[in-house]
Amino acid sequence: MTFVCAPIRFASSIAIAAMGMLSMSSAAQGQLLADELPAELQGVGIVQRLNQKVPMNLTFRDSENREVQLKDLTRAGRPVILTLNYYRCPMLCSLTLNGLVDGLREMEWTAGQEFDIVTVSINPDEDAPLAAQNKAGYVAKYGREEAAEGWHFLVGDQAEIETLARTVGFGYRFDEKSGEYAHTSSIMFLTPDGVISKYMNDVRFKPRDLRFALVEASEGGIGTPIDTLLLFNCFQWDPETGAYVADAWKIMRLGGVLTIIVLAVGIVLLAAKGPKHRDPKAQPSSDAYQWHRGDPVGGEA
Repeated sequence: MTFVCAPIRFASSIAIAAMGMLSMSSAAQGQLLADELPAELQGVGIVQRLNQKVPMNLTFRDSENREVQLKDLTRAGRPVILTLNYYRCPMLCSLTLNGLVDGLREMEWTAGQEFDIVTVSINPDEDAPLAAQNKAGYVAKYGREEAAEGWHFLVGDQAEIETLARTVGFGYRFDEKSGEYAHTSSIMFLTPDGVISKYMNDVRFKPRDLRFALVEASEGGIGTPIDTLLLFNCFQWDPETGAYVADAWKIMRLGGVLTIIVLAVGIVLLAAKGPKHRDPKAQPSSDAYQWHRGDPVGGEA
């Protein structure tokens, strides 16, 4: 599900379009948006650019007003959650970031340790103190002090913001009359070298989905062997529901492989023991000898 934040005067148009989209195919949905949404909202949305590399030399300013490039905020082997918001957004940005925090709090992994988060304001008029204020609030809600080193709140110039937004397919539009931005809700997952791996276009994020998306973005660099086994052999991403779902074919295939492995191990163990041969030097007991002669065991001679 995709959420759109827009000035109030466009709310009815968005509602009409959204109701129509519920019963239409994805191709028809795109045509509906083009036909029904006002001109001010044209181009607002998400165009998924999977496998596109983000220009990591883009320069922004962090919450301490230090000039940083995106590549300065990544660590070897750690995937990145990227969000584009603005700090004075009246509704949707808060819903998105609060939903992200809610999902992250149920994970044992922590931003700044297994992964990093980069939040970039799309409003070039916002400054570092405002970024710092928002960072303090969300890190406090997250409840993990170490996340302060791994969740970066950035501001920047218009050109840098537009380049980043265009690269990741984040369409937004500024409305001069309201002073607000029309945009959608989305978080993106980047590989450690800045390649787009996954989009989640929602305001609620399940811990399991976040975990799998981070494992996938890290290309198995984080997580346990069980995480990797489940992700690549039992689950797949469903773009319709925006979640990881169990894949029956993958599960059956995994079951077949495990069965073959168990059988192979059993055969090897049996072969290692070998057949049980009698010792040719062993002599039959006197009891057994008497029994075969037909004499009662223990009888009189």
